[in-house]
Amino acid sequence: MPNPQTPRELAEALRTAASQGHTIALSGNGSKRRMAGPIPRADEELSTAGLNRVLQYEPHDLTISVQAGLPWRELTRVLAENRQMVPLDPPFADAATVGGVVASNCSGPRRRLYGTARDLVIGMKFATLEGKLVDCGGMVVKNVAGLDMAKLMIGSFGTLAAIAVVNFKLSPMPELERSFLLPFESAGKALETRDRIIGSVLQPSAIDLLNPAAAVTLGNRAWLLAIRTGGNQAVIDRYERELAQLAEGVAFNGPRHDTLWRHVEEFTPQFLEKRPDGAVVRASCTLKELAAVMESFEGPAVARAGSGVCYGYFDESRAASAWLAESAGRGWKAVIEYSREDREASGLWLSPGGDFAIMQRVKNLFDPGNLLNRGRLYGRI
Repeated sequence: MPNPQTPRELAEALRTAASQGHTIALSGNGSKRRMAGPIPRADEELSTAGLNRVLQYEPHDLTISVQAGLPWRELTRVLAENRQMVPLDPPFADAATVGGVVASNCSGPRRRLYGTARDLVIGMKFATLEGKLVDCGGMVVKNVAGLDMAKLMIGSFGTLAAIAVVNFKLSPMPELERSFLLPFESAGKALETRDRIIGSVLQPSAIDLLNPAAAVTLGNRAWLLAIRTGGNQAVIDRYERELAQLAEGVAFNGPRHDTLWRHVEEFTPQFLEKRPDGAVVRASCTLKELAAVMESFEGPAVARAGSGVCYGYFDESRAASAWLAESAGRGWKAVIEYSREDREASGLWLSPGGDFAIMQRVKNLFDPGNLLNRGRLYGRI
């Protein structure tokens, strides 16, 4: 049963494989096979792509329940009919499934305002290796019963159980949106402006910083602040006035606004597409450290400048490993997020942190035989 069509079939497939001691490679549509840890050969491959239905949609309650194999683009299309959204902005969105986005905890530029999957998921159903279906949370935004169990699944890369159903809280689309690109001669100058923006009354949904090597893909060679704003006409006009006092830039509406953010959201897939040995580093830092982290990248780099998450891009995995070792000496928290699909764990990831023992205990509770997605959590779990 390699392609189950229901949660029950998914649970039964896991139970059958585990009872025979078979290792299992679990995926959705396989769009992020270069993400996180290596993918060793498994006895059985199991996809959730057949679980692709919208189960319950309550536009007035701002909630939706969908199966894990639903394509992410289909989810956004369904919600857009009622001008609603799940604003995670994941990379690889054209091919990704809902379960894949949640299992990898992917997010994008608007995480500053809306948060990550842990903020937007209100319920979940997952299948265990024992063949059980476990329900967590529900379809009520304020319902938190059992939600901590669901949070374990978010970002676990399918190493604990198989996500079958996800319930989201929704956000209404803004009445209007407008984007601004502000160029600067240095990272420091750009981040001074960022500080003034986030310290003001108006709060953009996204503030991304592109270094010159990344900005050149937008036809610019400066440090660029990309700012996404939304609201009614009065709010948009105020952004226009106040940002004009901070820097000279350009504004984008309509299709150009959409094209800009699609480019930023899909920067990683576009970079990796032509680089078989390419690698992407993700570094998490304070807002004060962000300039130093961004200036340390010789190649392209993009930062969620309002939340302290930086992405550095390398043509070769070896160069990413060298940067990672140097960053550890500076006390930065970083990991190689994407690299070769056939990579080995050694040399790509540094020693695990102090929470590794807890992660191992959790893994042992769900998968004591280490059968499910071995190595997918950065080569360690």
